[in-house]
Amino acid sequence: MKKLQLLIVLLCLGSLTSVMAQDLSKVSISGSVDAYYRANFNAPNKALPDGSFVAPATSFANRPGFALGMANVITAYEGEKIGFVADLVFGPRGTDAVFNSMGSSNIVNQLYMYWNVSDAVTFTFGNFNTFLGYEVISPAANFNYSTSYMFSYGPFSHTGLKADIALSDNWSLMAAVMNPTDYTEFNWAGTYTGGLQLGYENDNGGTWLNLLYGDQDGKLDEDYPLTMGQASGGSTFQIDLTTGYDVSEMVYLGLNATYNTTAAGESFNGTDIVDDDGDGSGFYGVAGYVQASTSDRFSLGLRGEYFNVFNNGLDGVVGVDTDGDGSVFAVTLSGNYKIVENFTLIPEVRLDSMSEEDYFVNNELAGSKSLSSFLLAAVFSF
Repeated sequence: MKKLQLLIVLLCLGSLTSVMAQDLSKVSISGSVDAYYRANFNAPNKALPDGSFVAPATSFANRPGFALGMANVITAYEGEKIGFVADLVFGPRGTDAVFNSMGSSNIVNQLYMYWNVSDAVTFTFGNFNTFLGYEVISPAANFNYSTSYMFSYGPFSHTGLKADIALSDNWSLMAAVMNPTDYTEFNWAGTYTGGLQLGYENDNGGTWLNLLYGDQDGKLDEDYPLTMGQASGGSTFQIDLTTGYDVSEMVYLGLNATYNTTAAGESFNGTDIVDDDGDGSGFYGVAGYVQASTSDRFSLGLRGEYFNVFNNGLDGVVGVDTDGDGSVFAVTLSGNYKIVENFTLIPEVRLDSMSEEDYFVNNELAGSKSLSSFLLAAVFSF
């Protein structure tokens, strides 16, 4: 009897080991590590008297001297029908990417599960990076190391449920219901945002039309305690076009255009909740991307971007006039030199020019409408 029991245990352990080995074969670990050096040509490269630094108001690559990016570790399980992605970030770039995290889980960049219902339909549930825009959070997936204004002030991430539907070999549709943008751990506002994407892809690239609509900060409620002047914005609408194609074996062209507006909301006057007067506020912009491979190891890319803020749509991003309108034109020239396949050096020169005076300061601490800078980044991916 003891021998039979031992045999049964050994058979069970063998079966369990076989199942675990099969499951582990579906698990992958990937990610990246990055760091950079940044210096201004025509502005101070140390803290100003108020403690701020002179840099474009775009995300991630805006600290002086030698600076850290992030460590990004992605664990994924890819089954035939189901799977998950746990994407963790550590370091300043990671902190900036999850800036609206509500607690100790602010190392979570993405955390979602998916179900392949059929060959044509996939449901995704959890926290996933945004479907809008051309650029992404991971530096390993961008050609330019510094980021555009449109990327920096579009959504970063969403939490909700989305359905990806393959309409044909080339056409796809995505529909989603989500919490307010970038508040990813739970729905604190009691409102929801809808997302929609129509995509077309072929062997040379693709085009995606993206839509986003919803109230991002909740609505005032007379049943809740309110204070004089407490306010809430109206619903936000954003339409975004992203496209990119290989026009030859050496040349790639990309384009991103976006328009974002938030309607006038409501405020509490001490007695009643009243609708605010005025037009909506927001931003719009367009960026073009040209990249050319000069050899197997080196590529050169140019990004040109025009970005406009209207009716005080964003605070402190660009210089604005008395009506709250202003714009910036930014040109970024980047090289990508692959020391080996997964280790890239990115030298970069960038020029930002504002429509309004005195947004930046020069080396004499006088107001300036333009800033030129240099950056050298190193990105290792695995």
